Amino acid sequence: MELSERWLQKFEDEGFQNVYEWQGAPQTKYEEHTNQGPVSIFVTDGSITFDFEDEMKEIKQNVRFNIPPNKPYSAMVGSTGSILIVGEEVDGDFAYN
Repeated sequence: MELSERWLQKFEDEGFQNVYEWQGAPQTKYEEHTNQGPVSIFVTDGSITFDFEDEMKEIKQNVRFNIPPNKPYSAMVGSTGSILIVGEEVDGDFAYN
């Protein structure tokens, strides 16, 4: 089973309601957003940097990161782009899809 498939299955097994692969183009900036419920991501390729009210978190390949609900953030895709596996508790919460 390929890495993406394993993480899709893992997030489904953890009870996330919406699980999918998301791709971001290099250096794409995403405006501030707030999730209603928990969102978990796993970076399979590239990187993405989240800005939580001026606290920067760069998430690189092969790292899982949990985005807390009700905490505003913006994001910037890394220079080589990004492929993420996303698990959402609330459908459509990761507004960048």
